[in-house]
Amino acid sequence: MKEHCNHSADCLKMIQLILDGEATDQQLVRVKANLESCRPCIEMYQLEKEVKELLTKRMEKRCCPEQLVATIKSRILSFS
Repeated sequence: MKEHCNHSADCLKMIQLILDGEATDQQLVRVKANLESCRPCIEMYQLEKEVKELLTKRMEKRCCPEQLVATIKSRILSFS
């Protein structure tokens, strides 16, 4: 298992593509192989995944107030 990654910036970009669901099959295979042998990349993957999950949960809890939605809808309807 590698203890140091010489391509951490590139690995981070690939990890972010995977977590965003934008990686190609080829990129998935490359990153998966790297994650099996590179401890810094494993830790970076887990950290990025946790941050993404936390941000997603925060975004889900923030709802737009119903009054604001009603106001926006009424203004949109007033233009048509």
